[in-house]
Amino acid sequence: MNKLEQLREKKEKLLLGGGEKRIEAQHAKGKLTARERLEILFDKDSFVEMDVFVKHRCNNFGMDEKEMPSDGVVTGYGQVEGRLVFAFAQDFTVSGGSLGEYHAEKIVKIQNMALKMGAPVVGLQDSGGARVEEGVAALSGFGKIFYNNTISSGVIPQISVIMGPCAGGAVYSPAITDYVFMVDKTSQMFITGPEVIKTVTGEVVTAEQLGGAMTHNTISGVAHFIGKDDTETLMMVRELLSYMPSNNMETAPVYACTDDINRMIPELNEIIPDNPNKAYDMYEVITKIADDGKYFDVMPHFAKNMITCYIRLDGATVGVIANQPKVGAGCLDIDASDKAARFIRRCDAFNIPLLTLEDVPGFLPGTGQEYGGIIRHGAKMLYAYCEATVPKVTVVLRKAYGGAYIGMCNKELGADMVMAWPTAQIAVMGASGAVNIISSVKKEIKEADDPDALRAEKIAEYEEKFNNPYVAAGLGYVDDVIEPATTRQRIISALDMLSTKRESLPSKKHGNIPDPALFDSLSFGEKMTGSLVTMLMGLGTTFLILCLLWAFVAIMGKVMGVASKGDKASAKTEAAAAPSAAPVAAAPVSNDDEVIAAVIAAAIAAYQGSGGTSNLVVRKISRISGETTLWTNAAREDCIASRKF
Repeated sequence: MNKLEQLREKKEKLLLGGGEKRIEAQHAKGKLTARERLEILFDKDSFVEMDVFVKHRCNNFGMDEKEMPSDGVVTGYGQVEGRLVFAFAQDFTVSGGSLGEYHAEKIVKIQNMALKMGAPVVGLQDSGGARVEEGVAALSGFGKIFYNNTISSGVIPQISVIMGPCAGGAVYSPAITDYVFMVDKTSQMFITGPEVIKTVTGEVVTAEQLGGAMTHNTISGVAHFIGKDDTETLMMVRELLSYMPSNNMETAPVYACTDDINRMIPELNEIIPDNPNKAYDMYEVITKIADDGKYFDVMPHFAKNMITCYIRLDGATVGVIANQPKVGAGCLDIDASDKAARFIRRCDAFNIPLLTLEDVPGFLPGTGQEYGGIIRHGAKMLYAYCEATVPKVTVVLRKAYGGAYIGMCNKELGADMVMAWPTAQIAVMGASGAVNIISSVKKEIKEADDPDALRAEKIAEYEEKFNNPYVAAGLGYVDDVIEPATTRQRIISALDMLSTKRESLPSKKHGNIPDPALFDSLSFGEKMTGSLVTMLMGLGTTFLILCLLWAFVAIMGKVMGVASKGDKASAKTEAAAAPSAAPVAAAPVSNDDEVIAAVIAAAIAAYQGSGGTSNLVVRKISRISGETTLWTNAAREDCIASRKF
């Protein structure tokens, strides 16, 4: 065998990864192999693989006898629509795609090369986690990857595609990157898996419920996109890359535009309902404005009251932030603020102009929002707009009330061009609310012979004076009031004028963006049913505390010897009659214990109502009672068996 034949044979063997059987098992799960995925991601025959011969050097636990082709990860570069892109794809057929020392080194090398060349990097993740046999060397590899993710942030686009399991420390790399894609039903992300959660908290949850694609796209907001299978997801990645520049020193590619930039849109003249409280679909406005009616939605399943998407205007990429009146009246809340803030900063980092379409009645009221930190979260969106130096155009379609009007990029937050439709209502609040608050008007209405008629008159007067775009335009806060049909034409004209904009911020190490929440997502009750459930949870917790105090008093009385002799005799008789229900500790069961057990049962019910589990109640009461046992083994098992999640 000559050297060329030897080379070909070695490569053929390595390209099989974990072998035919494991490839078949991968296909049986509805998943493609690492190299099959890369073939779909890159232009035909453009992918060049690197470090195919790399192997691990671990000798622990018989690892010296194990072959791991390419150390379980395929790395290299190629072209996507003719542009340079780097990528790595973890190979689940090789030791479950586990990350070891040289597995990580291959990824780090690709990250470094992408940063040097100023090209995007795409990570296809399908791994069981760290390679346990390699110990701390594997953890060191994770650290290097995270560091490179952070250093590259805002310099080159980084895209993570979760195409299988991604657990433990591995989840932090996708979280740092710009975009996270997930494949429905076959991908999961979580820090601790279902078995660990069951052991620690007693909660029973499936991997799909805990960290599936829809969970992270709808509830946690960790993921931005979801595809039905590997192929659709990778085609979505290709489409996203077409809207992004290769790095922060370039602009996004400009495509030939066949859609008339002066196209009038008469439908927009009629799209706003006469009733200010009636909803309409903001996506209809976006599709009418965009080239060929196309948009690329970002996080479409999360915080649906806020739309973030990419469109093209005259062939150039524009980032759109828009309120959605069809969902929650388009109010700003915690999730909407986070969604918008991250999108704004991402666009600013990669020189993508911002278009804000505003129809916002205000920030969502309620204790759930206040307790969840709406002040900090809302401030993040304001911060993002203020620090953005890309061209910023705002169009006010209808409502623009109070702090939310400012939050959606008004002139003072740095909007370069603010336009308003004639239907715009720019004011501190709506007319009916204002009439209820202005003290002189309230008094006048109260003393009137016909309060309802006077109230209607005052509302009409307020609307005429304040609830229109002309007062703001007269003060220079709005640059022009435009006919809705001309919106596309006027936005393209404004962006063309702003294309040479140059703005720099004061020299500093970095800004200090408002703190994220301790737990960035809302509570379960707030997510599912809103403020009413939040209030009930608070009542349940209060009841739990009262019950625990009652139990504490009863226990202390018993410990101090207050219990009567009759009770002790009764307890001995009861214990003798039921030996199978022996207490956990040596303490006897008495009538007092039965009362306390009833209190505990009530406390458990209250705590379950607030989203907790009986295990937590057991622990809390155990801390109070010390060595004193409150119920029998059987009773305790009944309590634990009755948990509700």
